Parts: sequence; structure tokens; C-alpha cells
Amino acid sequence: MAMLEVRGLMKTYGRRRVVDGVSFVVERGEIVGLLGSNGAGKTTSFRMTCGMIDPDAGQVILNGQDVTHWPMYRRARDGGMGYLAQESSVFRKLTVEKNLLGMMEMLGVERKARLRRCDELLDQFQITKLRKSYAMSLSGGERRRLEIARCLVSNPQLILLDEPFTGIDPKTVSSIQEIIRDLRDLGIAILITDHQVRETLQITDRSYVVHSGRVLCHGTPREVIQDRQAREHYFGEKLDITLPPSGTSDAAAWIVGVTQRQDPANSEVPPPHHRTATPAPGHDRSRSDESSARVRPS
Repeated sequence: MAMLEVRGLMKTYGRRRVVDGVSFVVERGEIVGLLGSNGAGKTTSFRMTCGMIDPDAGQVILNGQDVTHWPMYRRARDGGMGYLAQESSVFRKLTVEKNLLGMMEMLGVERKARLRRCDELLDQFQITKLRKSYAMSLSGGERRRLEIARCLVSNPQLILLDEPFTGIDPKTVSSIQEIIRDLRDLGIAILITDHQVRETLQITDRSYVVHSGRVLCHGTPREVIQDRQAREHYFGEKLDITLPPSGTSDAAAWIVGVTQRQDPANSEVPPPHHRTATPAPGHDRSRSDESSARVRPS
């Protein structure tokens, strides 16, 4: 049984259907990316998944339960879902330590357990030395660590990450990537949406590309980057990538960059015989215009 299964989400604003039957799955211990350009329906799909907005149709199945109409707090409390917003969510005028303890107190965790869990999270995210520092004084990377640590106080089985790589420097991006990988290795299911395509594909096991309100294709990083429709509508036709030797599974070892270049002579478009990503059920490829650092286990 999948940790998260989204089935046929639909959403219409005015006369425009912004999400038209989006479906995807996230298994336990898996990192899945939800990708798409602005206006593609990716963000609306993500928000319906986490409970910020209600779908017009479709289902969100969390750990075998239909949570489609559950509010966010109930998905977190009863469904095991954690959510990390793009915007800063820390209490700026509280210390790092009190940010964690306060969240656990709200969840009804008894005092001794709160103190013990706080120490575990501070150590796990290597921010023990910052425990008495006010959140307003933290760097972007330190704040992201605190936000993810705070997301874990409820021991979620699934975490939804909204633009986790926004507003942080390259060195910190690498650190956050390692944190996310380690959470996966602890068995947590992770769904990421981010405009930083290269950074996202470096850590995802699979990704879904959304276009015109529909899932255009899905597959491993290698598969979606090589998909003709995905290149046409999202990545760009001219990709600057280095493919790994046969059998290499680590995306970070082979993705050098995804860019749109003006000079075709400088691009390396994958040959057509490579395996491509799986199109969404019912998707017609011939009608493209209608396609829609390191965390230590505690």
C-alpha cells in the first residue's frame, strides 16, 4: 500500500480548469518530485494534496485513508503528514530550542518527552550549538534545518516540501539535499515541488511533470529528462546533461545541468532510442498541444 495516492484531482477557477485529472503515488521511503512551469497546475495540485484547498473532484489517499476533505491539522495529527511551507514558518522571536518545545507542547507531548525529543532533533540536525539563538538571527540554511526539525516533532510518515531550495546558497542546498536523502533512508515518504529543477532531480527517485493541468509524464530523473514531451513543454529542447554509465542509479552523479541554450551545436539531446518516461494514462503523445549536514538517525 502506497503512503500517498492522489487520484484524478480536478480544480476549476472561473472558466479555467487549472487541474484536470492529476494522479500520482508516493511510496514509503521514496522521494518524489512534482514539477511543472508556472501556470501548469503543479502548485494547485500540491496544495490540494496537503489540504490547503479542496478539490472539485478526485481523492487524496493517505496511508490507506481517504483524507480528501480533512483539514491540514487533521492530516498531520491523524494521518501522519508533515508540511514544510515555502515561506519562513519559524517563530522569529523565540529561540531555536523554544521553537521545537513549543510545537511539541501544542501537540500535547509531556514535558520529559519534549525535552528528550528536543535534544534528539537538535543533535540530528546539528544545531545543538544554536539552541539558545533566536530564530531571527539564523542564516537561511540554519533556518531551513530548524524548519525541517520542527516538521519532525510529530514523527510524520510523509513530508510535503514546498520549494525547499528557495532562498538558500549552493552550499546549503547540498546540505539540505543530504538531509532529505537521510529522511528517506529513515523510511519517510517525501513529496517535493520546487522550481529548482536541477537540485530537485538530483535527489528524487521519481518525478511527475505537470503541463496544462495534466500529468505529462513520470519516471526516474533520467527518464523524464529524456522524454520528448517534457523537453518540449518544460525542460526545453536543448538539454545540457551528462548521462551516467549504464546501470548508474544516482541522479546526482550524472545530472550536470538542465539549461535552454541558443546554439544547437552546444547541446546534447539524448538519442531517441533511450527509454523515455511513462506518459499519464490516456495521454496521447501525438497531440502535444493538448498535453496537458548529514542527518544522523536518532
